[in-house]
Amino acid sequence: CLMDNVPLSLIASVSNLQKDFIVIFENGNVIFTNDSFNSFFNVSSTEHYNENFGDFVNNFVPHPNYFNKDKVGKDEDWIDAILKLNENERVVSMLSQTYEPCAFSVSVDKSVKNYSVVVLKDITQDLVKTIMIQNHANIDKHSGAYAKEYFKQIAKTYQEAARFNEKIVATLSIVVTKEDVDHKGFVDELVMMIRQDDMLVRWEQNRFLLVYMVDEVQNAHNVLYKFENILSSGHRKDYGCRLKLNIQDDDEKITTFIKRI
Repeated sequence: CLMDNVPLSLIASVSNLQKDFIVIFENGNVIFTNDSFNSFFNVSSTEHYNENFGDFVNNFVPHPNYFNKDKVGKDEDWIDAILKLNENERVVSMLSQTYEPCAFSVSVDKSVKNYSVVVLKDITQDLVKTIMIQNHANIDKHSGAYAKEYFKQIAKTYQEAARFNEKIVATLSIVVTKEDVDHKGFVDELVMMIRQDDMLVRWEQNRFLLVYMVDEVQNAHNVLYKFENILSSGHRKDYGCRLKLNIQDDDEKITTFIKRI
């Protein structure tokens, strides 16, 4: 099969390098799905997908906030229907094989007659992040630090940023033993000592987590030594802080790392 004189095998080689889902339709029929798409649906190939799934539009969760088959007119193709929407409205929700809902932005190329190339980009984390910020759920209202649930939602993005910059993620657990501490004042002091890319998260009632990136393990320990000196001098020693350093292992998923913090 050729698309504008380009062999499908070459398209497959390029598409399988992408983490976005790429699906090619010929006259409305699925003729190609890349590896990322197949992994999400737990199928081994495009043929396997076609054998086990019906109309493509049925993959979309029928939620009013997302595009789905209920928004497709009679005798209308879903691709034509979604292209009528503004770009920021071309968002669908699909369930993974573990029944986890994920949100995807949809891009379509119909420059080759009878063919449609659909790219689905996972925007789940970005969407959750936006919603939490809009609802002010990213900040712990009692301390002014980032909220734990917010960090858990954006942790994967934080890890990706670290990998892109060839850095490792470390966390410094800071437990305040003083009773009736002014958490807001405590956080204000710590924020003045950290870098812009560092995140101070309220993890538990009297426990905060400083999340940061470093070039090497020794620099992670240097941050620990810095805060040991800062929090043991002057009025700050009255907080009675206990510190513990954790460093993400090579190839360790951020979700696994969080569980052992």
